[in-house]
Amino acid sequence: MPTDTATIGATGSRSIFSRIASFYSISPTADEREFPSDEARTKFYKKLRLQAFFAATIGYSLYYVCRTSLNVMKKPIIDSGALDATQLGIISSALLFAYAIGKFVNGFIADYCNIKRFMATGLIISALANAFMGMMGIASSAIPGAVMCTCFAIMWCFNGWAQSMGAPPAIISLSRWFPLKERGTYYGFFSASHNLGEFFSFLFVGSIVAVAGWQSGFFGSAIAGAIGIALVLFFLHDHPGAHGLPSIEALSGEKKGKDDKMSTKDIQKMVLRTPAVWVLAAASAFMYISRYAINGWGMLFLQEQKGFTDVEALSIISINALLGIAGTVLSGWFSDKLFKGDRQIPALIFGVLNATALALFLFGGNAMWINILSMILFGIAIGVLICFLGGLMAVDIVPRRATGAALGVVGIASYVAAGIQDVASGWLINDNITVVDGVNHYNFTPVAIFWLGASIISFLLPLLNLRHKVDHSE
Repeated sequence: MPTDTATIGATGSRSIFSRIASFYSISPTADEREFPSDEARTKFYKKLRLQAFFAATIGYSLYYVCRTSLNVMKKPIIDSGALDATQLGIISSALLFAYAIGKFVNGFIADYCNIKRFMATGLIISALANAFMGMMGIASSAIPGAVMCTCFAIMWCFNGWAQSMGAPPAIISLSRWFPLKERGTYYGFFSASHNLGEFFSFLFVGSIVAVAGWQSGFFGSAIAGAIGIALVLFFLHDHPGAHGLPSIEALSGEKKGKDDKMSTKDIQKMVLRTPAVWVLAAASAFMYISRYAINGWGMLFLQEQKGFTDVEALSIISINALLGIAGTVLSGWFSDKLFKGDRQIPALIFGVLNATALALFLFGGNAMWINILSMILFGIAIGVLICFLGGLMAVDIVPRRATGAALGVVGIASYVAAGIQDVASGWLINDNITVVDGVNHYNFTPVAIFWLGASIISFLLPLLNLRHKVDHSE
């Protein structure tokens, strides 16, 4: 009897897992539809791919609202006495490291998945995590600070993992629906979803917090997540074949690669053995150090090193986020049109511009116009590099069925580096503070060298891939 019970239990477990695997597996290829003309088929294909593009872009921007909501609420949370800055730092880092590991794992998993269901699931979990934190916030006066911090950190860790289920399926949708000659253009537009999400977060969640308190802000982000879930479920399509269309290669006239007969697992293993992918991952990691250095410490640098007021510092730093939209939107288009899909030359140009802008910001003096100019150049350069080094160049050199794997490798390197940057920068800043008459005097030179050095390495590393050419011909 015990053996029979164990067997039944094992069979039941396998049945549950097989059902889950079946639910998330790639949609089967449907019978090919009949169209009255080639023009009608092309019109139907373009309609579906446009829906998929907008669902992925807006859906991921609403992912970002659920991800950055805590940033909007930090000050009111501290002012309320519910948590202090150190505790909030721990909570924020829980998301960052969970996201780094999750992006690697979920990138590989997403290659096998129905991207609509996979992306919607992550956003459901993220929205629920925000809602739970809002409920805890309502009861914060009755909860000890240590318990509150622990619960928030656990929820934000879950949120970090759920957030890593957003970018891989969204970008895989671009790979499945768009030909190589156009993918860079749409990838660039998609990359603006980060900035759109931050804008939505500050506008929507910030307004709710200002009117109804920080607890309501979490419910606001959960509502934004619910809207994103609906968009993904209704408008994100798995792949052309699921709708009776030919493959993207057939639709665009692309030649099939030698890997066409390989399994997805073998293609992913090939990605892990491709040095060019790891070079790009390392380059992205160093670029993310400079990106998160400005986003995380730029205001403190302007306030303490250059004497700007809080409002002036915020205004200067915000320029970088605004111009980042222009950089990401235009990056794919001009690399497709002007450089025929070759990202290496523009990546070098904007890598040098990134380092130049950072040097101007760090060592260019206190004049307002110089600091504004540095953030304009930095924003444009980082916007382009997030698109290129942060994913597109790696996606270009791997087969379509390994898009998620390439993003996973780049993603874990980038966000682990961003987390390490936070720790290293904090240590370098704290270790170079001199207290005179009870006033802190900062020496930012060591950390400035660290940030600038990382930006220089980030544009030198891709030069190792100059011989790795990408064929975007039909």
